Amino acid sequence: MAQQLHVELVAVEEKVWSGEAEMVVARTTEGELGVLPGHAPLLGQLAEPSQVRIKQPGGQQLAYDIAGGFVSVTGEGVTVLAESASPATPAR
Repeated sequence: MAQQLHVELVAVEEKVWSGEAEMVVARTTEGELGVLPGHAPLLGQLAEPSQVRIKQPGGQQLAYDIAGGFVSVTGEGVTVLAESASPATPAR
């Protein structure tokens, strides 16, 4: 079985999504970032406006439009802390 990331997407007032993922893609002020299991720890500021894409096991992809915030990658997984997050139409 392939390794997975534990992902938490949290907006100011609520936990938007939490679960397992194969990959997370986020656009930071330094450029687009793809996170796979085993990624080095980092903290990045999300670009505004931005989108976070979560590739789930089985190939389904979730996408959220993000305003402000940070992405944190640790040995435990990925946390996206956003000022606001709303579901977006996934890229096809």
